[in-house]
Amino acid sequence: MSALADRPADPVVGLRAAHESAALHVTGAAMYTDDLAARDHGVLTAWPVQSTNAHARVAVDVAPAYEVPGVVRVLTAADVPGLNDAGIKHDEPLFPSEAMFLGHALVWVLGETPEAARLGAAAVRVEYEPLPSLITVRDAIAAESYQGIARTVARGDAAAALADAPRVFTGVTEFGGQEHFYLETQASYAIRDSEGQYFVQCSTQHPSETQEIVAHVLGVPSNEVTVQQLRMGGGFGGKEMQPHGLAAIAALGAKLTGRPVRLRLNRTQDLTMTGKRHPFHIEWRAGFSEDGFIQALEATLTADGGWSLDLSEPVLGRALCHLDNAYWIPNVHAHGRIAKTNKTSQTAFRGFGGPQGVFLIEDILGRVAPELGIEAATLREQNFYRPGQATPYGQTVKDAERMPRIWTELKAESDFDARRAEIAAFNAAHEDRKRALAITPIKFGISFNFAAFNQAGALVHVYKDGSVLINHGGTEMGQGLHTKMLQVAATALGLELHQVRLAPTRTDKVPNTSATAASSGADLNGGAVKNACEQIRERMAKVAGRLLGVDERDVRFSGGVVTGLGNREQRLSFAEVAEAAYLQRVQLWAAGYYRTEGLHWNPDVMQGSPFKYFAYGAAASEVEVDGFTGAYRVRRVDIVHDVGDSLSPMLDIGQIEGAYVQGVGWLTLEELRWDESDGPARGRLLTQSASTYKLPSFSEMPEVFNVRLFEDAREEGAVYGSKAVGEPPFMLAFSAREALREAVAAFGPGGRAVELASPATPEAVYWAVEAARAAGAPAEAVAQTDASRELVGAD
Repeated sequence: MSALADRPADPVVGLRAAHESAALHVTGAAMYTDDLAARDHGVLTAWPVQSTNAHARVAVDVAPAYEVPGVVRVLTAADVPGLNDAGIKHDEPLFPSEAMFLGHALVWVLGETPEAARLGAAAVRVEYEPLPSLITVRDAIAAESYQGIARTVARGDAAAALADAPRVFTGVTEFGGQEHFYLETQASYAIRDSEGQYFVQCSTQHPSETQEIVAHVLGVPSNEVTVQQLRMGGGFGGKEMQPHGLAAIAALGAKLTGRPVRLRLNRTQDLTMTGKRHPFHIEWRAGFSEDGFIQALEATLTADGGWSLDLSEPVLGRALCHLDNAYWIPNVHAHGRIAKTNKTSQTAFRGFGGPQGVFLIEDILGRVAPELGIEAATLREQNFYRPGQATPYGQTVKDAERMPRIWTELKAESDFDARRAEIAAFNAAHEDRKRALAITPIKFGISFNFAAFNQAGALVHVYKDGSVLINHGGTEMGQGLHTKMLQVAATALGLELHQVRLAPTRTDKVPNTSATAASSGADLNGGAVKNACEQIRERMAKVAGRLLGVDERDVRFSGGVVTGLGNREQRLSFAEVAEAAYLQRVQLWAAGYYRTEGLHWNPDVMQGSPFKYFAYGAAASEVEVDGFTGAYRVRRVDIVHDVGDSLSPMLDIGQIEGAYVQGVGWLTLEELRWDESDGPARGRLLTQSASTYKLPSFSEMPEVFNVRLFEDAREEGAVYGSKAVGEPPFMLAFSAREALREAVAAFGPGGRAVELASPATPEAVYWAVEAARAAGAPAEAVAQTDASRELVGAD
């Protein structure tokens, strides 16, 4: 590593910096995509005509819409000059002739006002020819309705190992999806200028792909489309793929009318039109030794992809690569497939399949621990990877020793053993309230499984007055990426944070960017920003060396001041050096580039080293369950998490806290339900508002929440030794689910496996408690409980 690549004295990375837009956020001054559109008084509003049938051929009569005052245009398939498709797999018609789910947008009405567009959409007549529909993943499995490419991860001989294993367990693990519920719904705003260029403001995590889709719909090259992303009001993966077609609608409207077009889904439209986290259905067999070591795992994972592929194939791939979590499994055979159902096309969500893979092994260990007669925490710990071992897909688990260290530190800091003893005493004294404390680990691979996405660019300008402007390809969705990039640039140039400003993400400044996803935003864009800054700093060092009378290698930049070794008396400001460099005709801007090295991956055989490194962490969660209602509360959470050398500790701790709470929401609260009846509402999303879809709130926050960053964790080869933080902590929430499982078990006799539905809502927990009680009750009581449950189900 060169001297220029090292941190200078007094680095800005590693400091507790406030979010760069924090003041704008809390004052309401921050501008978002639709705020920009609302300031344009000539803008038209786009409104969808949504299918009221889950699966049907459709015939659309748009003529009545033109009778509504204020309707300007109705967009249909006949208006598309390029490709009538919103996706990269060419399986998502932008204007479909066959409705594939209830809520599917068929045509779009442009109106002078939102109300005119809404009334115009209501006037459009649609005739339906109903077709058979599949609503659940079980329906799809029964009908053998699949899409995309099936994948298999295998190592050893799982079948033979299961035949020889002293203890073999079988089961089915099922869990639902999750709604992103970002504060800002999907939004786009498109203008066609006097030169025929299209400028699209879009709430998107992947501006370059939005640019690509808009271009292919319009039938123009990408250089005629510029996409800008100022900031998002949340994304969580829901804006990685789903915004593209909506941006294309706005751009198409701008082309046909010559006027700006805005498109912002209201909350109900966003919930009923956009994809969610993939639900999974998994059948499995697991073999263990008598003393609790995993010997084999055989599983079939079926992901519910919805009506089209979207990102289902890479989501499934990442699930298969994370079903081992932090555990050594010598013999594995895991087959993955994607079901095709008549629901929204499921998409990326924080963790991108990783949580679904981790769910499997954590559910298995939680279920079988009592039957093996081993404490769940002990069972997990003894199966951790050891140095030198490799994953089922062939990648050596680098820094495997970190997981036991984190585990040991967390148990000590959380006073785990003493609190377990206190909980046992509490449970013995309380018949109708039970507590439990569970601890779970995470090992999460960082990098895109699609190798080409592991690259980034940046454009950095130093002006004559010493001020700095940076452009990079990452997008800001509240996670603090822009703040980290400012810190990286300030550190690399030896400046103070206020001397650096960041420009909005635009495809005409940094081309061919990757999505801000896979927790790689800081790694990739930080590497590119750092590279650009180092180019400029190296040029400026030559100028400063001449001014200071020292060798350029002895020039030091720190805090906006430039000095030379051996000549500490003379000090130049960064601005003075910049001015001198300009006068000497030295280039003061640079295009930076970064690509992740050392990756290789063959998706056909699911083997290779797809990840730059692994992020590790562990969480201990304590819960209390009310045996009368199934209601519960999270009493305390302790987390130790590995983020390498943190670029911005305050932001990273906030990400860990937020990810944990969002994970608890998925696992315990957020239940998506569709109408599965054979009536006219079949396929309707029943949980299409905040009143029917339960999100975590302040009442679900842990009463005590302790988060610490793992120390001495530098990651060589990553930007300033840091690690990704966005997705891995999400899976620390499994500790809360496992604590609920153990609390439920405390209501019944010991040594019994507890099956817990997911999400583990209070209702699900109540019935699990009833099952636990029934396990030690007389037969008559069991029959009465079963009858009560059937009666409630019938209601």
